[in-house]
Order: sequence, then C-alpha cells, then structure tokens
Amino acid sequence: MASILDGNTFMLSDGCGDVDPSPDYPAGLFAWDTRLLSKWVLTIDGERLHALSIDDLQYFELRFFLVPGEPTHYVDAKTSVIRHRSLGGSFEERLTVLNHRDESVVLTLRMEVGCDFADVFDAREARPRPGRTVTTVEDGRLRLCYQRNRHVAETIVSSSEPADVDENGLTFRIELGAHGQWSTTLQAIGVIQGAGGRDVRESLRGYTQNRPEKRWELGEWVARAPRLTCDSEALEDSYQRSLIDLASLQYVGVTSQVKLTATGLPWYMTLFGRHSLITGLQTLPFLPEIARSALWVLSLLQGGRIDDFRDEEPGKIVHEIRYGELGGFEEGPHTTYYGAADTTPLFLILLDEYERWTGDADTVRLLEYEARSALAWLDTYGDLVGDGYLWYERRSSSGLDNQGWKDSPDAISYADGRLPGNPRATCELQGYAYDARMRAARLARTFWNDPAYADRLQQQAADLRARFNRDFWIDDGEFYALALDAEGGQVDALASNMGHLLWSGIVDESRAGAVAAHLLGDRLFSGWGVRTLSRDHSRYNPIGYHTGAIWPFDNSIIALGLRRYGFDEHAARLATTMIEVSGYFGGRLPEAFAGYDRARTRYPVQYPRACSPHCSSAGTPLMLLRSLLGLRPHHGHLTIDPAIPEELGRIELIDIPGRWGRTDAFGRGREHLRRR
Repeated sequence: MASILDGNTFMLSDGCGDVDPSPDYPAGLFAWDTRLLSKWVLTIDGERLHALSIDDLQYFELRFFLVPGEPTHYVDAKTSVIRHRSLGGSFEERLTVLNHRDESVVLTLRMEVGCDFADVFDAREARPRPGRTVTTVEDGRLRLCYQRNRHVAETIVSSSEPADVDENGLTFRIELGAHGQWSTTLQAIGVIQGAGGRDVRESLRGYTQNRPEKRWELGEWVARAPRLTCDSEALEDSYQRSLIDLASLQYVGVTSQVKLTATGLPWYMTLFGRHSLITGLQTLPFLPEIARSALWVLSLLQGGRIDDFRDEEPGKIVHEIRYGELGGFEEGPHTTYYGAADTTPLFLILLDEYERWTGDADTVRLLEYEARSALAWLDTYGDLVGDGYLWYERRSSSGLDNQGWKDSPDAISYADGRLPGNPRATCELQGYAYDARMRAARLARTFWNDPAYADRLQQQAADLRARFNRDFWIDDGEFYALALDAEGGQVDALASNMGHLLWSGIVDESRAGAVAAHLLGDRLFSGWGVRTLSRDHSRYNPIGYHTGAIWPFDNSIIALGLRRYGFDEHAARLATTMIEVSGYFGGRLPEAFAGYDRARTRYPVQYPRACSPHCSSAGTPLMLLRSLLGLRPHHGHLTIDPAIPEELGRIELIDIPGRWGRTDAFGRGREHLRRR
C-alpha cells in the first residue's frame, strides 16, 4: 500500500496509485473518519498502469512513475505517466503523460471516480451505509453527495484541463507530438455536515497550502527538536523518522488554538487521550509543545456529568473522539467516549512532568481545577469497590470491556485462559494512581498553596503502595498479578504491564530484581522485545493484539522503569533491541509487531493491520534516547547519567529544550553496565 497523510486526512492506494474497493484494506481518501473517495483508478486507452518506481517525497506528497499494461522484459514502453499527489488543504493529483515515440499519438486517459462515504469502521468491515448517494455533473465538475437525514457529505472533483465528465469519472482525449508531454491537475474537495445539523466541518477545504510552505513547516518542526549525532546509523534513522512521523500526525481539531496528535494510520486518525498523554511524556525533552497541547485539549474535554452511554463521569479524561456518521447518529458512543481508566491518572502524571521539564508554572496553576477534579475522580468513580484501588467496568452497552491500554476483549485473562468477571483492577492502573498522587502532592505544595492537601495525597499514595505490594504480589511466581478480579482474587497472568509498575515507582525495592528478570526472561522477552503476555499462557498468540504481540511504546516505558530501579544493562538491552527492530521497518516502529521468538524469525514480523505511523511508536525512540542518556530534570537543571551499551557507541544530543534554556547531553557506549 502507498499512503500520504496530513494530520487526520490521508490517502491509501495500491502501489500504482489506484484506489479500488476491496474488503482487504480500507483504501481511499479519508478525512474526519469519513471516506471521501473510494474509487480512483487511472487507465490509458483502457489499460491499467504498472509501477516502475514510487518516489516517497514527504509524508504529504508522493510520486508514481508508471507505464501502461503489464510489465515485460521484452517491450519498451512508448508512453509513461507520472502521478504526483499531495495533501495540504485539498487533495491534488498532477498527471503528466509523456510520449516516447518519434511521432505524434492520440491517447484516451480516464480517471474512474466513485465514493461510498463510508465511516472508517464501515470501510474496515465493508459494511454498507443506510444513506442515499447521488452523483451529478455540473460546470465541468463531478459532484458526489451522500445524505442521511441532515448528515450530508460531498466530494467535488475537478480538473485544470477540460475533460468529458460523466457520473463515473473524467475522460481526457489528448494528442501528443513526438516526444511531447501533457499535464492536468485533478483536485478533490470534501465537505461534511454532521448528523442533526449540529456539526459542520470542512474536511478538505479547497485552499491549497503549497508544497514549499509544507516543506518549510516540516523543516521548522525538525529544527526545533534537538540534533542527534551518533555512531549508530539505525538510531539516527529512527530518530529522524520519528520526528517526521510526529509532524505528519499533527492536525487542528476541537479548538483552532492548538494542534492535536492523531494516533495512527489508518484506523486511529483522531485523538486518543491515552496515546496523546503517553506521546506527550515521550517527547518532553524534544518537542514539549506536544505535551502542552495534549494537556489543554484534554482539560477542555474533561468529563463533567454522568452519561452511561459514553462512560462519562465528572473529572474523567476522555478516551477517544470520533467524527464520523456512526457517532453522529449515536450508533456508537465514540463522538466523545470516556471508557478508559488510565487517562485520568496519566493526565496528572503528564501535568507534573511537563512542569518539571519546562518550568511552565502558569499552566499548572491554570489547570488546578481540572487536576483536582481528576484526583476526585480517582477517589470516587475510579474506586468502584471502595477499597482504594482503581477499577473499571463499562456502563455503556457499546463500550469497551477492558479500559486500560490493553483494551481488546480477551486482553485480561488468567494464566489458564479464563476471563475474570467485572469490575477489574489491572496492576498498571494502581501504579499510575500512585504516581499521580505523588506528583499531585508536589503540585499542591508548590503551586496551589495547599500543603494539607499535599499531605493527604502523599498518605493516600503510601497506603496504596503498601496494600498493592501485599495484594498483587504472587509469592510462588515472584511477580505481580495482571489484575484483581471482582472478588479481589489475583488474575495470575505474567504480562508486560509489570514494567509500567517500575516506571511508576510503586514496586518494593526488594522485588524489583524479580520483576526485571521476568521482563527480560524468555517467557516475556522474545529477543525482539517484551511481549504483552507470557508465551506459556493459554491465550498467548504471537500475533494476538494484546496477548503476545510486542508494542514499542510499552517497551519504551519498561526501559525507563528499568533505569529508575538501576537495571541499566536490562534497559540498554531493551533500547538496543528496539532500535534494531526499527531498522527492519525503514526506521519507523509500527504500532505493534509479532511476538515470535527471535530464534524462529530472522526479522521482526509486523502485526496484521498495525497502524503505521503510530504516535506513541513514533515517540518510542525519543524515550529510549532519554533512557540511554539518563536525562532527568532536577531542581531546574538537566541531569545526565548515560548507560549506553558498547554496540551503540557515541550518542550526542544537542540543544535539549527545557527550563534551563538549551543544553547538550553526551554519552559513550561501554562494555559493562550496572546490573543491580
């Protein structure tokens, strides 16, 4: 598949640039969760084209070099075509036809055009929609329109050169002189008016942000980040790819004042609270504006009422926003859906960490009400059982059964494969809640002028830590249970969630060694990374989304947790492995990849339907750099404590932004690292 994207607008096609309806992959032009083109097929004299080469120029533009007919070693093509497509306010495709003959030729060029206006989920499942689609020709343009009550979506296709336009596409009859060429620019503009007339969005607005301006914006984005020089080509490639992917996922939504970070191409090109917060944490030493935008937007969307359909509660931070038809007609709760138990403590963690890095005390003071509301949610709606733990149970009939980061239906299970009842309290949620209260205590004492509240939060955190280490620890296995079930019993699965406990600081020092050993032991560590679930459990599947696959962001958090507890060699091994994996994917870490043992595969195997790029996978190399260099803000300064393995050699990060202004960090690989 070939793709271009700009924020939450993207185009997926085959390797020749064509879009043809297929149940295998949701090809097409999408914006705001709606497919605006589902057919876009180019022919010359009735023949489809074959790709000679694809020039991946930037994330927002792409060129295909094509010839008509099937490839053969024995026939020299007499005609070739260049398709140069771009996104930047509108979708444009410039077609250039070249005649390689010594004589003139007459050709018929045809672009077949169609659209089903499917919601992204309907496109994935190939489900039909109940509305009515009408196609009309007017003023030399093709207008495709979908209507369901007051929900109206339109795509208007036009050409810079005259064309014969019919309801199925545009036809050009062109005469080319000897070695001549001809060009036209096709443009698609989309407009969506939401269900019930409540929401009007221009998805592809008809202005063209020219490519030089887009390139300048990308250059500015990369220039704001620290400059990396190192001996590892794979690390350098991964770092640059991450910066570009993060730029490609920025879009304006909810408010025009800040940009949001879309989560992943193609399924999650929208705001997810969890991944926005995690990406903000990963990128603080590099692009702190990502964290600031996440905090402000998520505070605006914070829950303010009880709404069972959306799993909304006062103080709760949103899980997901969707813009498509399904939400508009309340066929699902996802227009603004709150079914996540981890977003609220992660919001508090990021708020504190953001101030530590940037010194932006104004934001902490301005978000005091939202932070206190989030803390109140932890004590009330989050504590479903009344025992001080953070639990979840859906109330929405269309909501998520699991509301931690492993949110697929079978993600939380006992070792023997049974699924626990509800509610559930997964272990990493308790770590987040502990860390959130500890950090909020600092904010209350330092910025909110409320030392009594700070003392109470610290005591709550201490009590939680003591109870957690009593109730979640499995003595005979020497690891923390994946969760507690509805009866308070241990869900005895060995899972990667334990690594998040190290990151949060809730683990007793005496038990940290056993946790680290499990994380890098052969039950969880595949040789390519830490699996989501132990390979000896009943539900283990190396290509199971949360039951055996490897998630880069998960591994980045684990690496930082290992460093927190002094397991430098373990953290370095994990970081080095992830960097090596990125090289197999062209420098870009996908959302997830398979958990096969390294002895079985000579390269990491991509997870089916994994998003790529994905925001918190793009943030992973940045967090790994932080772990390798030991970067930590401390009393207004940046502390640097490198733990770099010998094979990575020298790493230097220039102009790290923070409350100190800009500073540099340097480290050199060494043979022996601390093992504890």
